[in-house]
Amino acid sequence: MRVAVDGRDVQVGEGASVLDAVRAAGVWLPTLCHDDRLSAVGSCRTCLVRAGGNIAAACVTPAGEHIPVTTAGEELEALRRDAVELLVSALPRHAVEATHSELAAVCHKLGIGASTAQGTRGRGTDDSHPYVQLDPDLCIACGRCVRICAEVQGTFALTLTGRGADTVVAPGTGGAWADSDCVACGGCVDTCPTGAIFQPGLPPGSAASRRLPATSTTTRTTCGYCGVGCSLDVVTEDGQVTAVLPDRDGPVNRGHACVKGRFAHGFQRSPERLTQPLLRRDGRLEPASWNDALDHVARGLRAAVAAGGPDAVAAISSARATNEENYLVQKFMRTVIGTNNIDNCSRLCHSPSAAGLTASFGLPGGTDSFDDIDRADCLLVVGANPVEAHPVVGARLLERALRGATLIVADPRTVGLAGHADVHLRPRPGTNVALCHGIAHALLDEGLVDDEFLRERAAGLPELTALLEEYPPEAAAAVTGVPAAGIVQAARLYGRARCPAIVYGLGVTEHLHGTDGVRALANLAILRGAVGTDRGLGLYPLRGQNNVQGASDMGALPDSLPGYHKVTDPAARARAERVWGAPVPERPGMRIPQMFAAAREGRLGALWVIGEDICSTDPNSSQVAAALDACPLVVSQELFLSATASRADVVLPAASWLEKDGTFVNFDRRFQRVRPAADPPGQARSDFDIVHAVAAALGADLGCPTPAGALDECARVSPHFAGLSHQRLDRQGALCWPCPYPDRPGQAKLYTDRFATRDGRAHLAAAPYLPPGEQPDDTYPLILVTGRRLAHYNSGSMTRRTDNLRLDPTDHLDIHPDDAARHHLRDAQIVTVESRHGQARLTIHITAHTSPGQVFCAFHFPASGVNALTSDHADTVTSCPEYKVTAVRLTPRIKDCSAAGPTPSVAAYHRRTG
Repeated sequence: MRVAVDGRDVQVGEGASVLDAVRAAGVWLPTLCHDDRLSAVGSCRTCLVRAGGNIAAACVTPAGEHIPVTTAGEELEALRRDAVELLVSALPRHAVEATHSELAAVCHKLGIGASTAQGTRGRGTDDSHPYVQLDPDLCIACGRCVRICAEVQGTFALTLTGRGADTVVAPGTGGAWADSDCVACGGCVDTCPTGAIFQPGLPPGSAASRRLPATSTTTRTTCGYCGVGCSLDVVTEDGQVTAVLPDRDGPVNRGHACVKGRFAHGFQRSPERLTQPLLRRDGRLEPASWNDALDHVARGLRAAVAAGGPDAVAAISSARATNEENYLVQKFMRTVIGTNNIDNCSRLCHSPSAAGLTASFGLPGGTDSFDDIDRADCLLVVGANPVEAHPVVGARLLERALRGATLIVADPRTVGLAGHADVHLRPRPGTNVALCHGIAHALLDEGLVDDEFLRERAAGLPELTALLEEYPPEAAAAVTGVPAAGIVQAARLYGRARCPAIVYGLGVTEHLHGTDGVRALANLAILRGAVGTDRGLGLYPLRGQNNVQGASDMGALPDSLPGYHKVTDPAARARAERVWGAPVPERPGMRIPQMFAAAREGRLGALWVIGEDICSTDPNSSQVAAALDACPLVVSQELFLSATASRADVVLPAASWLEKDGTFVNFDRRFQRVRPAADPPGQARSDFDIVHAVAAALGADLGCPTPAGALDECARVSPHFAGLSHQRLDRQGALCWPCPYPDRPGQAKLYTDRFATRDGRAHLAAAPYLPPGEQPDDTYPLILVTGRRLAHYNSGSMTRRTDNLRLDPTDHLDIHPDDAARHHLRDAQIVTVESRHGQARLTIHITAHTSPGQVFCAFHFPASGVNALTSDHADTVTSCPEYKVTAVRLTPRIKDCSAAGPTPSVAAYHRRTG
């Protein structure tokens, strides 16, 4: 619509505010209570205009074609100035004297001096939290922080307290900030216009205004923690990272971040960083020169090949490395060593996603862009805790639910989204397939399927229909423990939705039958016609690490070349051979578990581990350690001297994601640029440079001397990436693959014309439910589920070297009050946890978030030994370990039981929680 602003016509969209029209006219107005991401409230009265003859706040007044807007004139200017002066009058002088805050900039523009500020409140600063601090004397009660906490983050941790001029922001719990519900996303810091809420290390108000010190440099890059792919601005001074701020235009995070990506950058300058190579001499790791280390690696690789052939060498590439680094590693293994023994840690998490999604739809990635999640009216979240493991996604899903989308959560625990769910299904661990079949049965039984889609675009319906006869809701309930009524309700909500979406995580994949779990979930989208159409948003697999998707995309897999072209396909090998100028072995290589078995059996002569602490994160870790001890040459490429590096023969110091050049691919197949904000410490090098150096030590030249050149070469190897380049990403921003053409956008939404299967149809899977690899019994009566917590990341090698350790200082075992009482356990008691494979030591945390008969812990503190417990049962299709089902028993430590002093009891827990 056309709106007249100061006599000039401007165009704005339907539903626009007067403020939108004023901005479209290029007119500036102060807006101290307004943030475009938040609902408008008009409380500060600083954006006053005349609209249709009435004086009104522009931010809350709807624009209209027949409502002329006037912003100029002495009366309006005086009213706006008076409103700002009234706010400033209660503040101390430094609120106006500051040069970085939005308020200070407004005062400067309006000519309001520091003498206007007469406040002397003297409330003191709350500096209890390591990342977010509060100076209430600077608060103008605009409410932006409260709204961003509620509307964007969904935590509701803040409130306005006091009356009149004494109204200020405070933690909703009434105590210190560190004791509040704050999740340290930093959103309140980013929106505060005065610096009342600020980030240590930055001038108050500078995070919101982006008025950073002139001595600082800002580098835009992509987060190196989880697979969400948040776009971040890294602030450095004198080459040191001082702050990380979310990119306001970030395509996935939209100016939001989490406690890890935003604040956990202190590891980058940790004194424990590896700064020079280490070489094992006489049983001890000692400092060495790069030449000596590389020479030792080259001799060891030659010896392994001479003794056992190329297949006696294996490499584990990294989801923490860039696409270009993963591409270079797999090229090195295939063309220099001559083996397909290359794998990456997606084997341990989302390899069932790749297998299941490929079998169902044709490509091993999520089906839709997360940009479209705002259209979803039903969210089915299965086996995922995005509020903690993928906080920015969790916040967006919660925001969608709070705005009316139906939310179905299927998870054994009361995960973060479950408290807001319309339906929370709590299946027994390992029964996902039966649960999905029960929902699918109800969809068919109640006619909630898309018959036309199934007839024209799907295959396998008769076989699935026959199978589902065995899974009516009552039968599924008997297997899963989920009431039949809940199964039917979930089916009705998903089946009747206009635009449903499925979001899932490792609770689906990390099982003995994880691939079947992915395919059973895919069945629901196919039955509903909610994939490849506008009637739904398909499936979103939440990737765990920053580049799990990209590591596999680049061919760091034993059976696939870049772009998932099979090594057994002569045409795919021929295309790679033309580009690489070297033969490619045709037999698939070893997967990670097979590598360890080969090492223990004496068949593996060299293992190169890049950026992974396999002794801490892989299952049945005692067997992993035995494999490393048996292998003649182990090379570890790392940031810190991890448990894996401490067993290696050569340790090579690597650069972190803050020090790298390249690209990552996030969970929705989005290529994004990674740019170095700082130099690696000491002699540390990027993984890209290290791979080149190892190749040179063997007398080989891998070509593509720069990361940009590596992606260009990859684009020639796989048509999926033919349209991608650093130059294009720098110019246009993020692009999704497949992206076969340099002059067309990537395919954010897949399968709109046909599926990528051979027959062009989506394939329903008729896989029966099969039990998990382990079951509880009288000796091991509890089921252990492992996962992530908010403040830490994987083995914790990075986050434990930051102030995140103050937020979450130790690992603990969550147990239901009934089980705690049954086993005579108390809160904060130390216990020995034993499985059929090993033991760990953990601290009890009594909580109803777990179900009776189940316990939960994370794996962020390797000293606890959690992965000594987990089994080597693995997905029958992909060898992904079954981390989610381990039978355990608990034994209180005798020393702990006799410790002096009171310990909270189960009864005390019930009194606290009611």
